Amino acid sequence: MTSLHAFGDDVLDDLDAVGLVERIQSGTVSVPEVVDAAIARVEAVNPDLNAVAWSAFDRARVLARDPHGGYFAGIPTFVKDNVDVAGMPTQQGSDAYVARPAKEDGDFARMYLATGLLPLGKTQLSEFGFSASAEHARLGSVRSPWHRDHTAGASSAGSAALVAAGAVPLAHANDGGGSIRIPASVNGLVGLKPTRGRLAQDKMMRDMPVRIVSDGVLTRTVRDTAAFYREAEKVYRNLALAPVGDITRPGHHRLTVAVVTESLGRGASPEVRELALKTAALLEELGHRVTEVDAPVPDSFRDDFLLYWSMLAMAIVRAGRLNQGRSWDAAKLDELTLGLARHCRRNAWRLPLSISRLARSKARSARFFEEYDVCLTPTVATATPLLGHLDPAGGYEQTIERLMDWVAFTPVQNATGEPAISLPLATTAAGLPQGMMFAAGAGREAMLLELAYELEAAAPFARIQAV
Repeated sequence: MTSLHAFGDDVLDDLDAVGLVERIQSGTVSVPEVVDAAIARVEAVNPDLNAVAWSAFDRARVLARDPHGGYFAGIPTFVKDNVDVAGMPTQQGSDAYVARPAKEDGDFARMYLATGLLPLGKTQLSEFGFSASAEHARLGSVRSPWHRDHTAGASSAGSAALVAAGAVPLAHANDGGGSIRIPASVNGLVGLKPTRGRLAQDKMMRDMPVRIVSDGVLTRTVRDTAAFYREAEKVYRNLALAPVGDITRPGHHRLTVAVVTESLGRGASPEVRELALKTAALLEELGHRVTEVDAPVPDSFRDDFLLYWSMLAMAIVRAGRLNQGRSWDAAKLDELTLGLARHCRRNAWRLPLSISRLARSKARSARFFEEYDVCLTPTVATATPLLGHLDPAGGYEQTIERLMDWVAFTPVQNATGEPAISLPLATTAAGLPQGMMFAAGAGREAMLLELAYELEAAAPFARIQAV
């Protein structure tokens, strides 16, 4: 294993965000010390990981002298480079244009930073978030700190790599097809995609015909994820959803759990299926009622989701000059972005029906969760691929087939809007993390977090510093 991490005996130690909050509040360490240590860790690992899209270290040091209020006051973080943060460019993993610094925080960043989190910069992603691996001919590839020959997974790769490597305790991620949960799986992290509308979102995300994108965080512990949602709820509260509240321990109710190991016409690999069934067996040992079932997904879902995904690419390509100005150069777009746009142009006549079916998937899934509390699947269908396997330079047809083979489970909740969490409960024969995903009905994040606490205690998560 060629793992890489920054854990050491500085003021960050191996603490999660909640642990750092406690040390800062006790006066044991200061915010400037914490920020300086995080910057040093980022500088140590980023040359190998290629996780940082934009650094704002000098600004962070200034903010550290008088951090914003909030529970997470002064805790260092990063924001994924597809949401606006005032004073930082939003490059979206592409070099097809030159981004200017944003004039103000977007709606999500405003909520996120109001919790007290202090941004050190922005993190690298796949071009416009379309690929499940951040690989780019000119911007480079984001590497897994667990094994630098492997992808760090999905468009939130940069955030995941920095959290897993110990540079910061938590970072922003967002998820339009699995990009909170997939990098969580690949990097041994906790990744909760919340219910649609749970958190504040930027206007572009809110205006989608089917709002498939959700923002959230990647963390190393369940309590950090739970604390983030508790604090975010103090800033932004969707009154249409039951509150998450302050979840600090496992729940007492035994749950009915459906186990699914095949989805979107793709089955999990034999190794990953076996790991999922071992997780199911653990749930039974803990007293939950477990049943293996077929995926509650229609045969049309794969094609519908791909066409919707390609519609987003076509919109970006067509409006590039209008949105990005004279620097826009479509010739610099990667083959996946261009191939998706072509797919939409050729199949545009099917879009109305596809959008309608995706919108109706919420009702179908809600009926499923009237029978089951939770659905367990592998987060991804196979072990983490090597860099190059999903490289867009391989051509659209090859790349999209490989992506669909790997990402067979996560897109469902993007269409239905329901919550799902990936937990680092398994390890492959090669020693790499393999996440297991738990989905639930809309608004039931509290139940998922209670289950996550229980599983974290029963099967402690592997740590990179122990490799």
